[in-house]
Order: sequence, then structure tokens, then C-alpha cells
Amino acid sequence: MQIQINTDRNIAGHEALGAQVSGVVENALSRISDHITRVEVHLSDENSDKKGGNYNMRCVMEARLEGRKPIAVTHQAATLDQAVDGAADKLSRLTESTLGRLRDQKSRRTDPPPPGSKLPEE
Repeated sequence: MQIQINTDRNIAGHEALGAQVSGVVENALSRISDHITRVEVHLSDENSDKKGGNYNMRCVMEARLEGRKPIAVTHQAATLDQAVDGAADKLSRLTESTLGRLRDQKSRRTDPPPPGSKLPEE
């Protein structure tokens, strides 16, 4: 699983931040990482340092599942750590739910009868 981290101009994207965010993502998705090819993390400060306000840190995570369209979640919080933790938790739950539904669909799937065959009479 590849993890790509992007920050806006208001957040310093240093190596320590990258290592911390990668650790959170890897930990949250460890059970299902075999099904994920890449995770993109976008960190931003919605109000920048010019404005005050609560819940101005935003984390968007997008996971690319094998053979599926990407899925994404967003979490806003007062601190960057809280935003990353919240988004990672949401992404973990959404991914597990998506994969669970796919497994259920496959187990319930019945192939149609071959062409020309008769259906059993009642």
C-alpha cells in the first residue's frame, strides 16, 4: 500500500509529519491493506493563521481499492492530529464496509442457467 501525503501552503509538510500520518494510516488500515493499492492524504488549514475558529484543520483521505473506484472521507477537527485520526477511522470503517458488501454480493451471486436449459417445473 502506497501512501501519498499532500499539504496546503499553511501546513509545513516536513518528514516528521509525513512519518506520523503514514503510521496512523498504516495502523488504521492494517487489516485490509492487501486490498488497497494507494491512499492519498490531503491536509489543510481551512482558516489559515489569519482567522480564528474551531475545527479548522481538515483531512481528506482517498483510498484506491483493487479493481474498484476510489473511496474518500473527510474529517475536520481542532488539531491536525485529531483530523488525521478521525479521517483514518472513517476510512477504515468505510473500506471494511465496502469490502464486506462485495464479499456478500459474491456469496449470494447465482449464475444464470445455461441458454436453452429448462427451468424446473413447480
